[in-house]
Amino acid sequence: MVKKIILAYSGGLDTSVAVNILKKEYGYEVYCMTADLGNLPDSQDIVKRGLEAGAVEVQLVDAKKEFLEQYAFPALKANAMYQNKYPLATALARPLIAKMLIEKAKEVGASAVAHGCTGKGNDQVRFDISLQTLKPDIDIIATGRENNMTREEVIDYAKDNQIPLPPIKSSPYSTDENIWGRSIECGILEDPWEAPPEEIYEWTTPLSNTPAESEIITIEFSQGIPIKLNGTISDPIEIVNTLNTIAGKHGIGRIDMVEDRIVGIKSREIYESPAASVLIEAHNALESLTLTREQRDMKAIIDQEYAKMVYDGHWFSRFHADIKSLIDSSQKFVNGTVRLQLWHGNAIVNGIESTESLYDPKLATYSEDDEFDQSIAKGFIAIWGQPLKTQAKAQKHVDDKNINDIS
Repeated sequence: MVKKIILAYSGGLDTSVAVNILKKEYGYEVYCMTADLGNLPDSQDIVKRGLEAGAVEVQLVDAKKEFLEQYAFPALKANAMYQNKYPLATALARPLIAKMLIEKAKEVGASAVAHGCTGKGNDQVRFDISLQTLKPDIDIIATGRENNMTREEVIDYAKDNQIPLPPIKSSPYSTDENIWGRSIECGILEDPWEAPPEEIYEWTTPLSNTPAESEIITIEFSQGIPIKLNGTISDPIEIVNTLNTIAGKHGIGRIDMVEDRIVGIKSREIYESPAASVLIEAHNALESLTLTREQRDMKAIIDQEYAKMVYDGHWFSRFHADIKSLIDSSQKFVNGTVRLQLWHGNAIVNGIESTESLYDPKLATYSEDDEFDQSIAKGFIAIWGQPLKTQAKAQKHVDDKNINDIS
């Protein structure tokens, strides 16, 4: 019986070589699966390259809508940013691709799946954990990790085996992108002291070239999910693509950070996430209007755990299901519209409204319309401060001579 394997195929040099390696050195019949997450301008060329490299089939799947609705938008409800900066574009894509690989493996009767990750990055962890969770008996081959060839060696291998070379950019940078964001690393960026050169950016305008005039936009949310941009655009893909264009024009969404990788090393990463940055800012603002202090305090902790869970590759874990239930519950009344001013790299919230707002103008105002009963404040303060008063009397932990010394 012929052994079959499903390869996560990007159409690039490494995975084109992987087709040949899996076929000739491992003896597999190779089926390529390519997910279009908003990052495939040359999709037909990708199919052609995969077949010429020796694949039995190259399946191109448009998964942009599923990616946004089932992965990116649930993360948005959690305001998910790893280490408070990274909106997790690449990390969110990996479990979806893993799911698609397993589905294809079941369809064609493949016993193994493959990806081109190296042994140093995060994606190998995300892929392997997701694949093993979805199908514990699946065999996994990571060609980049197991062959550990330099880029020059990969090119030589392709030439020696008559593998058609895709267009190779003479760039020292490694990039990955989908509709939720773009990552750039390697080259001069490996030195955290070096300022990122302007040439690495493709989605965002440098601040010196951004428009002199600001731009006002509105985003409407329903249960924490964006449903309308500027009152007219309602398709999720169009919302995100339009926001990427508009916010990127104003220089919004550039992220430069040193992050802690899963594999235990620190890595300097550059990201471009215009739409994600604006949507998270707007969503956070709407939560400030529709959630109580207790909800927001607890959710801030859960949000951080959610981001770490995604980054660490635990998408299909029971833990994810548990915290997702809490986050989904918190979003029931996160409905309303946020107005933002986009200007010189900033997305400034300057208006929020919701029919389920917890902001009561008649309680907040200092005008004659004030309905707040100030007479109850004294009694409230007495009760609120009673524990501190009791402790101070019993333990005398505050020294009058040195009020700052409460040890």
